[in-house]
Amino acid sequence: MRPDRPIRGTIAVLTATTLVALAGCASGDGDDRTTLNFFQFKGEAREDFEQIIADFEAENPDIDVVQNQVADADTIIRTLLVKDKAPDVITLNGNGNFGRLAQAGVFYDFSDEPVLTTINPAVQDILADLGNKEGEVNSLGYVNNANGIIYNADIFEEQGIAVPETWDELIAVCEQLQDAGIQPIYATLADSWTSVPSFNGLGAYAVQDGFFDEMRAEGENVGADSAASFEKDFAEPLNRELELYAYAQEGYRGATYDDGNAAFARGEAAMLLQGIWAVNGIKQVNPDINAAIFPYPADAADDSLIVSGVDVTVTMGRDTPHREEALRFIEYLFRPDVQERFAASQNMIPSVTDAALSDDLALQSVKPYFDSGRITGFLDHQIPPGIPLAEFVQEAIFTGDADATLTTLDNEWRKIAARTIPVTED
Repeated sequence: MRPDRPIRGTIAVLTATTLVALAGCASGDGDDRTTLNFFQFKGEAREDFEQIIADFEAENPDIDVVQNQVADADTIIRTLLVKDKAPDVITLNGNGNFGRLAQAGVFYDFSDEPVLTTINPAVQDILADLGNKEGEVNSLGYVNNANGIIYNADIFEEQGIAVPETWDELIAVCEQLQDAGIQPIYATLADSWTSVPSFNGLGAYAVQDGFFDEMRAEGENVGADSAASFEKDFAEPLNRELELYAYAQEGYRGATYDDGNAAFARGEAAMLLQGIWAVNGIKQVNPDINAAIFPYPADAADDSLIVSGVDVTVTMGRDTPHREEALRFIEYLFRPDVQERFAASQNMIPSVTDAALSDDLALQSVKPYFDSGRITGFLDHQIPPGIPLAEFVQEAIFTGDADATLTTLDNEWRKIAARTIPVTED
């Protein structure tokens, strides 16, 4: 906390027990001010939100906002909701866990709030795919990330390489770089999760048109002959991922995420199989690198999509006693100038259509896809958490046996379905 900050806007990093207690006492301070409990999950955004709170309080002297930044947000928010102590304003990562909470009807319905009309509809579609209570809009996307192939724009320019727009063009680029003695791709597999970004990017095309709806409907009947299955629909995406790893550096199995960022920053490869979240780490090693992003391409250029997740989504408790004040704070968060500064600091894409995008090359390179709505959500957010997807994809790359992994994924889906996924009856 800066010395000149009033204590009312300070940050509290709390245990679950302390946070539960605080959530139950978000009230005034004995005067005419209202205290809002602002539940905030993103550690690297604490200072940004602290400044936002200070500016908001200066314009709204009747409201105090207490930022409670927590490390294990998914666990703590569930604890609070079970105890009927939902914070007034909440930020969470737009993932599968969030979608399940939204479906349970614990969050406010923003359907009739004017702020909703300011947000890119494609961003809200990603959240809707994760889940809302039927007929409602239970959160507002704040900033988005982008999952694609990071490339060194200077290397591409020096080699006269145009950004590939189709799958065949991407393979041709890998061949051209290899022939020129340049490592085409830096890949990392020491951390199993680093196998998933490329799986998400390549698999995005297989999950359009209701793939997961069909999978949930099939339930225990998922398999090679069902209407939808990993065996049936993901052979091409997973085999293409294995093909990309054939252009990776020697020793990629033991390379960590940090190894990949550092090596790419040093110019040791032309491309990195990661997402925009890696750019800050890359620039810590080489601030001058010209890193940009293109989507994992489809067979036709016009079909290509950027995979994007809602890195921060904003919501509030359905029954907060401070609805008017909470909505006022949320409306301030979504003011274009406020969101612009936050998104630029976090190297993310703002959701408000009137908010300007940072001039960072990585962000500008994905802007056309957001402007045209050619974005789609992370498919792994639709996979039940009981299925260890990262480990299975990592194993497929290690063994080169895509078929066995896809069979395993279907088997695991059937097990989960037998316990949790109701089968839809005609």
